[in-house]
Amino acid sequence: MRKLTILLIALFFVCAFGFKGEAQKSTHSFALGDSNFLLDGKPFQMISAEMHYPRIPRECWRARMHAAKAMGINTIGTYVFWNLHEPQKGKYNFTGNNDIAEFVKTARDEGLWVILRPSPYVCAEWEFGGYPYWLQNEKGLVVRSKEPIYLGIYRNYLREVGKQLASLQINHGGNILMVQVENEYGFYSNDKEYMDINRKLFIESGFDGLLYTCDPASTVKDGHLDGLLPAINGLDNPAEMKKLVRMYHGGKGPFYIAEWYPAWFDWWGTKHHTVAPEKYAPRLDSVLAAGISINMYMFHGGTTRGFMNGANYNDKSPFEPQISSYDYDAPLDEAGNVTDKFMQFRTVIMKHLPAGVKLPAVPVKRPVIEIPAIQLTQSASLFGLLPAPKANLTPLTFEAMNQDYGYMLYRTVLKDIKPGMLKIKDLRDYGLVFVNGKRIGILDRRLKQDSLYLDLPKGNVTLDILVENMGRINFGPYLLKNQKGITEKVLLDGKELTGWQMFSLPFDSTDKLVVKGSVNTPNIPVVRKGSFNLQKTGDTYLDMRLWGKGCVWINGHHLGRYWEIGPQQTLYVPAEWLKKGPNEVVVLELLKSGQTVLQGLAKPILDQVN
Repeated sequence: MRKLTILLIALFFVCAFGFKGEAQKSTHSFALGDSNFLLDGKPFQMISAEMHYPRIPRECWRARMHAAKAMGINTIGTYVFWNLHEPQKGKYNFTGNNDIAEFVKTARDEGLWVILRPSPYVCAEWEFGGYPYWLQNEKGLVVRSKEPIYLGIYRNYLREVGKQLASLQINHGGNILMVQVENEYGFYSNDKEYMDINRKLFIESGFDGLLYTCDPASTVKDGHLDGLLPAINGLDNPAEMKKLVRMYHGGKGPFYIAEWYPAWFDWWGTKHHTVAPEKYAPRLDSVLAAGISINMYMFHGGTTRGFMNGANYNDKSPFEPQISSYDYDAPLDEAGNVTDKFMQFRTVIMKHLPAGVKLPAVPVKRPVIEIPAIQLTQSASLFGLLPAPKANLTPLTFEAMNQDYGYMLYRTVLKDIKPGMLKIKDLRDYGLVFVNGKRIGILDRRLKQDSLYLDLPKGNVTLDILVENMGRINFGPYLLKNQKGITEKVLLDGKELTGWQMFSLPFDSTDKLVVKGSVNTPNIPVVRKGSFNLQKTGDTYLDMRLWGKGCVWINGHHLGRYWEIGPQQTLYVPAEWLKKGPNEVVVLELLKSGQTVLQGLAKPILDQVN
């Protein structure tokens, strides 16, 4: 017994000191040299891949990182999305696909470093630039400013992010190399005191390692903060890039292109953006040869699912809501498959790897299936699925109804009113107008359509206006003009219409939708439901070319929006969200209520504009 006790004590000390030794071995240092980043005191060139955890099914994170390593990537870059993590004030969510800490740990397990971009403003072609919608309900709040209400709420959020991620910084034994303060702030303003408050808030929240700023070349003067490394976006001329960094960093480096764009994103009604790899491979070669570190935005875009797409708008251009596919013509396509761009970039990177380093094999293409035609046998009119309304003299916005995304139905009764010109001021963003349940017109903010003639019958008339939030502005000076719905008033021949009912339709889940029977009324919004059986699973695409406008859910997963105007005509369905046996599909169709068949495809269509 005495020998056993001694043995156990000895084993305890061996384990304790052994684990401590292992922890010490795994601790690294990361610092700024005069011209290079220094990892454990040695020059380190970041070749980073931007990919966003919410745009990739959690089940696929590891595989996408495997693919990144196969191209020669050693670091993963990601934003942190405030509206996902605090969807309602004070209610935080870091679970499931929002588990950013697990995303970072997965990168660590794959031998990859991480560049973290909590910002909190992200742009990213993301709804409201990542801000939660409810900020607009805080009276007096001004985003990206020293306004006290904003700073207090921002501080609370950033502390929660710190609880998740601060311990994963490299100076605490983790794999986060650097953390970005704000995001292209020079595009927005130039308040250095505000930027310094940001810096202090990050440190206060536990981000006590290396901090940096990022801005395009034209706005570095306004966006950088003395003492932090100024990373440059989009500038890949080595001589100019180095000159600019030295100008704002005490004559020193290191040199980091925080966003290097191998292509671009898409918005509804315009052609799909592509850039030939032959154009950018030589630029990548020259940047790496000059010892500059780089973050490819995007290496893999994935999909902006649900209602999370943003929109662009300014005084010189129309409202431009972005599509659901975030394929980005990136080296790794929307489904995570290798492209020709991937192969050409890999060839370039291999020229610049340290001696003796070999890349993993290029991953094979993911299995693909083509789902046979699906009959959507059950249906319900959207007017039959309305919740209890809220009444108000004037129309209420989404925000006033505490609704984040989706749709809102506005209803009023016109009593013996003569026909006239209906004007919605200010419609955001897409409206279907119905008189006594019959659709009489469509209004579209993109096309600056806010008016139509109402040919009203005699007697009492029910006027319905179904409004879709097409995505809040994510960039530019209009971040605080992002309320949705009917944001001012409705006029008929110049007279304001009052006495409204608002029906909230967020469509945040399809679980409670009662879809039975059959709908045959033309031109009304309809929810259709069906099922299909699979013998095997694989990636696939839904062909939406015969449909009008709406959304699709498969097995409860929101795949994103579709719209016949294109350029996106398909919706990507990850294999991980399908199952052998029965699968359920739900479609919300706004325009073509008679469509009942959903067709599958084995490849995407992202370049067809109608």
